[in-house]
Amino acid sequence: MFGIGMSELVIILIIILIIFGAGKLPEIGASLGKGIKNFKKATSETEKPEQIEDKKDKE
Repeated sequence: MFGIGMSELVIILIIILIIFGAGKLPEIGASLGKGIKNFKKATSETEKPEQIEDKKDKE
């Protein structure tokens, strides 16, 4: 996983816990999850070639 070992990952998580506190972590996780969900939704909503041709025909 990007060359990060288990000990480095634990240290990063401890630092995040110290900075944000235990109360804010669920909020941060929820907002991160919503952001990823919205990003996936936006990238999957690309127009298909048929939709583009229909728009050209209507104009």
